[in-house]
This record gives sequence, C-alpha cells and structure tokens, in this order.
Amino acid sequence: MHNRLLMNQHTLKKNYYFQGRGLHTGTYAHMKVLPAPADSGIIFRRTDLRGKPVIEALAENVSNTARSTTISHKDTVAVTIEHIMSALTGMGVDNAVIELDNIEVPILDGSARLYVEAFLKDGLQDQGVPRRYIDIPQSLEIRDDRSGSWVRIEPAAAPSADITVDFNSKILGIQSAHWDLGTDYAHEIGVCRTFVFFHEIEYLFRNNLIKGGDVDNAIVIVENPVNEEQLSSISSLFNLPGLKITDEGYLNNLQLHFPDECGRHKLLDLLGDLRLSGGYLNARITAYKPGHSINTKAAKALRALLK
Repeated sequence: MHNRLLMNQHTLKKNYYFQGRGLHTGTYAHMKVLPAPADSGIIFRRTDLRGKPVIEALAENVSNTARSTTISHKDTVAVTIEHIMSALTGMGVDNAVIELDNIEVPILDGSARLYVEAFLKDGLQDQGVPRRYIDIPQSLEIRDDRSGSWVRIEPAAAPSADITVDFNSKILGIQSAHWDLGTDYAHEIGVCRTFVFFHEIEYLFRNNLIKGGDVDNAIVIVENPVNEEQLSSISSLFNLPGLKITDEGYLNNLQLHFPDECGRHKLLDLLGDLRLSGGYLNARITAYKPGHSINTKAAKALRALLK
C-alpha cells in the first residue's frame, strides 16, 4: 500500500464564508463551508428552506447534469456543486457541511481558487480516525456511444486520474491533464477556470442557462469568425466595452493561467463529480471527453458495484 494512503480523516479548522451569483440560475447565494465530524462525508444544507433540509453529496442524489452537477433530495436542490466538491477532494477534506441560502453555489471566478486559498491558509484539522479509501473489486467502464466519451476506473495501489479532452476545436486542440498524490492540486488544477465557446453564449443566454455568467468567471473560446456586431452585442450583454479576440483565439476578458487551462478544468470537474462515489477513490481513473453526465454515471455505477 502506498505510504501516502495511510492517512487520517481531515476536516476544516474553521468556518469559511463565500458569496456571489450562481452561473446558471443567476441567483445570489451566501455559502458557508463548515467543519464536520469524522465519517460524516460531505453534506449540503439549505438554510433558506423550512427545517434546513440536507442533501448528502452522493451519486444517487444527482438529478441534473446539464452543464453542471445538481443534487437533490425530495424538494431540496443544490446546483453547480462540482467546484466546491473538487476543492474539498483536492485539498484532502473528508468531512464538511456546506450551507447555502439559495439554490445554486456561487460561481466565484469559475474555478476552485478561492476555496483552495482559504483552506490552504489555515491548514486542516486531523480527526484521528483513519481515512476510508474506496478500493474497487474490479474495473469499471462507462461509455457514451453518441459522444464517444468514456470513463474507466481500475483497481490501483494509489489514486490517479488522467483525462483527454477533444472538442474538435482548432483553438483548444486535444488537451490532456494528470493528477496523482504528488500533484499540487491548489496551484495546478484548483485555479483553472470554466470555459465556454463564443458561439454558445448567445444560445445559452436565450435559454436561461447562464444568467450569472460574466466575463470574470469563464474563458471564452472564439472558434468561428466573429464580426464587430457580434462582439459589441456580447460586450453589451456583459457590460464590458472593448472586448477583442486575442491572437490565440480567446476573448481578451482574462489571461490564461496555463495553455491547457481548459483541459485542467475538466480534470477539476471530474475530481469533484467522482467524489460523489462517497469518499476517496483508491483507483486509476482514465477518461476521454469527460463531462458531468458521464462522470456522475461512473460514480453511480461505482456506488452500485460497491453495494
């Protein structure tokens, strides 16, 4: 067994506060991330609803995967949970309660950076109880023949994840990203922001899908030729005059942290979605064209296999 696996459970040392708009619903939420007892896992609590109902962050509670991961239990819903789930996982937090006073987790800067910076500053609380790694009895593969996506989970001596993304985009090309116990999640994956193609933005707005989107929280890829009229229409949509297209083919609203930031963000999402398997996977994960739908299906299949 890998030495790094002989580790105790950890929770946060204090309460953390975040606030902002949700990317998809546009609703403003205040969020608290709180320490939790050993063996309690990750739980979302809706403080704005009567009785403050909770939802366990488990794959069987996934109710929607249209452009983000939503979990629900009866009438209680939490939208876009993947970035905070990824941050807790990447930073080694076993147990936490996430309190929300609205339906959607704030998008913040489109990455897990603000969570990671907050947890890093204080370190974690060792809970003196061994971490329960999820060892899998056999390999598992989930495929989507329509998109060509697949996620494979195989038994391993230590956890790792390798992904390849291919959007058939001349700007992005084919990008891959890797994570294992030696990876500096905070600086190499946690800071990588979500992204969208320019041609999708108008459609998404018309279909009420990115009401909270602004150009501080997404990388915008300009795949197809864009005229001045389209640029100024997006400028006014985001209330940001003077948007331009860089030589690399991105909107100039922000600077990339890495040339393959989009691929790394897909890895960030995968780590968050697979945490819905109920803990830390001691497995080798490989994925081609991962997305919330196939990621969470893999977590569900894994939960079923373990039962």
